[in-house]
Formats: sequence, structure tokens, C-alpha cells
Amino acid sequence: MNPRAWLPLLLLLALTACQSAPQAPTTVGQPAPPARAPAQDWDVDGPPDHIPPGLEHLPDPVPRLEPKSARGNPASYTVFGRTYQTWDSAEGYYATGLASWYGRKFHGRSTSSGEPYDMLQLTAAHRSLPIPTYVRVTNLENGRSTLVRVNDRGPFHNDRIIDLSFAAAYKLGFAERGTARVRIESWAPPDGPGVRARADQQIADLPLERRYILQAGAFRNLAAADTLKDTLTRLTGERAYVVKVDNEDLYRVRLGPVMGQPEAERLRALIIAANQGTPIIIPD
Repeated sequence: MNPRAWLPLLLLLALTACQSAPQAPTTVGQPAPPARAPAQDWDVDGPPDHIPPGLEHLPDPVPRLEPKSARGNPASYTVFGRTYQTWDSAEGYYATGLASWYGRKFHGRSTSSGEPYDMLQLTAAHRSLPIPTYVRVTNLENGRSTLVRVNDRGPFHNDRIIDLSFAAAYKLGFAERGTARVRIESWAPPDGPGVRARADQQIADLPLERRYILQAGAFRNLAAADTLKDTLTRLTGERAYVVKVDNEDLYRVRLGPVMGQPEAERLRALIIAANQGTPIIIPD
């Protein structure tokens, strides 16, 4: 890729860096500083000089059971005078918000876990999740998704909820922009504690659950309905479709059926977060 194509981004990152340099830990037991530069080192961050072909298709890391990092999981730590708490578990974690990324400026430096930061691996920094933790990150603007392994602390901008490696941002399709609105969900290893028990319970509950349809919009114009249909299919991974009820001149955009109200509510929240309307949930 021509390095000149990245010049606007580099100028942007110089002004609104994805990460600010945290101060050194002030008490015993705090984590090592994340993979961030010293305060006086304000050389511009950015992408690698050469982007490997196919980086956007980098396979997801395979979740596995790992012990918690002794170095990266103090009960609390302080950065820029603000104290952050770390969590004992990532189970059930779900959040939406703004993601940023960090790149070559920090490549090779020590992360909070003690591992060297590799901008071409699918990793991330989070302020509170246990290290290491696997989470699935979905770009709500284009529907792209990837699994990442959290091994660092940050971001320390209050308006951002996760800081991704360059590879993760590139795979999610926002490396040239610097930030994107994302959804984050904890992702347990296949044989993690409680995973099989929850799966067995879910299977037992399925016959008792109802199926639901989401109606996301109604249009007099078929082209507008088709546009929303295509957007929802990309966003949710579910097949959206257009129906026309007899004796009506409206084209209704629907999704599903999906099994169970929790899944219907999850999809509804995802669509709302992506500013694609407020769907109605209808029993099938």
C-alpha cells in the first residue's frame, strides 16, 4: 500500500492519538505500564510500513483456558490520577461504544501482561477485563466481526471502550478512520468452566421458547425497503426480507424468525445501536 495514502490519518493521529501515555504506577501491585510511549515521545503513530497481503482475512485466535496474568490483574491501578478497578471475570460482558487502535509506535513494547505488543496480531487493550480475556468485537457500521485476545490496559480516553491492535482494526474495516462504533461480547473457550452446563441448559430450554419476528420498518417505496433489508442482513448476519400484506401499499422489512425473546431483544438492541430504526418484536 502506498504510504502516502496514510498521511491524512497520521496527521489525525498526531492530534487525537488513540492512546495517551499513562503515568508510571504509583503503588505496589499496579500493572506495568501498557504498551505506550513515554510522555515526551510524541512521534506519530500509524500503520506498519508494509501491510501483509490478506491481513483483513487473518483467522480469529482460538480461545483457550489460560491462567490470569499476575502482572496484569491488580485489584486496581491509577493512570493520570484516575483509579480503575479490574474484574475477576468476563462472563456475560456485553457493551457498545467507540473503539480506537494503536500501531507501529508501540510495536514491540511491553503490554500490561508483560507480552510484547504485536500490531499484526489480533489483540486489544481494555481498562477492566481480566488479562487475558477473549472478546468478540463487531463493527456496527459494516457488520464485520473478529475475536481478539485482551492482553493490555487502556484506552484512557473516557469516550472509548476498547483499543484494538492495528490488525484487528484493519480486519474490522476502520484502520483508515481511527475509530468506529463497536459491540463487544465476552467469548469463553469451548471447554471453559460452566460452558457445557450452560449449553445443556439452553438446549433443554429451546422447546419451551417461542419464535419471534422483528419488523424493522414499513415503506411505500420498494427500493427503500430493499436498502434496509440489505443493511440489516449485513449488520445482524440474519436474513432480512421484504413482505407485502394483501390490500396494503406498504412494504414491510422483517427479520427472523429467531428462537427466544432474549435473541430477539439482542437483535433489536443491535439494530437500534446502529441507528437503523426501532424494530417491533412479533411472536411467530
